[in-house]
Amino acid sequence: MAHKDDEQPTGSGAGPDETTGPEENTSGPAPSGERSETQDVDADGLTIDDILGAEQTPEAAAEGAGSDKEASLLIDLKRLQAEYANYRRRTEDQREREIERAKGEAVKGLLPVMDDLDRAVKHGDLVEGTPFAAIGDKVRAVAERLGVVSYGAVGDVFDPQQHEAIFQAPTPGVTETTILEVVEVGYRLGSVELRPAKVVVAVPA
Repeated sequence: MAHKDDEQPTGSGAGPDETTGPEENTSGPAPSGERSETQDVDADGLTIDDILGAEQTPEAAAEGAGSDKEASLLIDLKRLQAEYANYRRRTEDQREREIERAKGEAVKGLLPVMDDLDRAVKHGDLVEGTPFAAIGDKVRAVAERLGVVSYGAVGDVFDPQQHEAIFQAPTPGVTETTILEVVEVGYRLGSVELRPAKVVVAVPA
């Protein structure tokens, strides 16, 4: 029987050297996820297909719209500014009218007192330096401070929007209707008409 040691192959060609590892491939195997060398790759690792197939971002869409979209937004902004300015102006005007109307309602209570003062002046009862005259001056000062304005004087042209004609007197030489006599003075506060002036008018004969 042959010895087992005689069956083992001898010599350097019997098999690979156990101490020497496989030769390294300097080129290295291509990674499984690497794209073909025929595809162009940019610095970020994206191919042309990736770039062309990418979804468009809102920023890119805005740039694509260009100046047309900017001009449209500018027109919208100007329109909104104009509408807001008109709204503020209307609101301010309405507020001023409401304030004048509220003042007018309060001042109407003073009108009969001011009528009495006017009658006292005509009859000579309001003598300068008397207590009654001092009270009358204070009442008139309060009305002026509130913005009350009186109107209606002899010789003024008759205005149906401000004057109330209680009598018409045909007068020779008169070419237009004018105030001949003031029966009751008219009052206004700003744009609020508190009371029209009651007058006698002269009309062409």
